[in-house]
Amino acid sequence: MDWQDKLSALRDSLPEGEEPTPAPGNSEATPDARGVLLITFEKKGRGGKQATIVSGFDCDDDRLREIASQLKKRLATGGSARGGEILVQGDRRKDVLSALQAMGLKAKIGQPC
Repeated sequence: MDWQDKLSALRDSLPEGEEPTPAPGNSEATPDARGVLLITFEKKGRGGKQATIVSGFDCDDDRLREIASQLKKRLATGGSARGGEILVQGDRRKDVLSALQAMGLKAKIGQPC
């Protein structure tokens, strides 16, 4: 009996109407990133303003806006989400990395392509 069979048997033993919640960091909990998210810093073309960009998402716009909202609340900053990227105002690369990892997403600070 492999682990999937054991998990299925355990799921069948739950009381009716209760579904198990996915563990943090589980692939079922975060199907929105393809691999590792890239965190970069930009200030060109923004009127001298600084911005932290998170790219590499492969999810629908609703899920992207939800992640952006959680990130902005956690960091108490402004930003936006569109086109598969999240923009956070200011140079917050380390803070964004910590927050994304706390959400169970894989991310790294990198250079723009």
